[in-house]
Amino acid sequence: MPRVKYRDSDIDLMARMMRAEAEGEGKQGMLYVGNVIVNRAIVDCLDFKNVRTIPQVVYQVQGGNYSFEAVQKGNVFYNRARSAEKRLAKQALDYWREQPGKYALWYFNPSGECPPTWYNQPLTGQYKQHCFYEPIGGTCDSVY
Repeated sequence: MPRVKYRDSDIDLMARMMRAEAEGEGKQGMLYVGNVIVNRAIVDCLDFKNVRTIPQVVYQVQGGNYSFEAVQKGNVFYNRARSAEKRLAKQALDYWREQPGKYALWYFNPSGECPPTWYNQPLTGQYKQHCFYEPIGGTCDSVY
């Protein structure tokens, strides 16, 4: 059973997002981004209470901006999805979860070291240039 309900168009959308956000970090990096997208669709807490589908996650607006920079700024996001990224997206949708992104709801690529918290959420680790953050214990049990 997949981690979240999805359609073929969701695979395409997620593949484009994973590539746009983490192509430079290889397959593993793209899988971490995919995992955060799936986690956001699953949880029912914090900023993600009314986000249930992959399109709702990808196009979510917070503070006047899209949650994912690639939607707003990324030419790569608007390219067609490639079969390699589609396979990775399906893997993330169906079952893939690993640390440091296993329970992460956020990630970003800082200009320097990963801060120990981001928006008051604890750092769970780093993969190449991206830092991953999961909710403070007890605030979002549905992610675990």
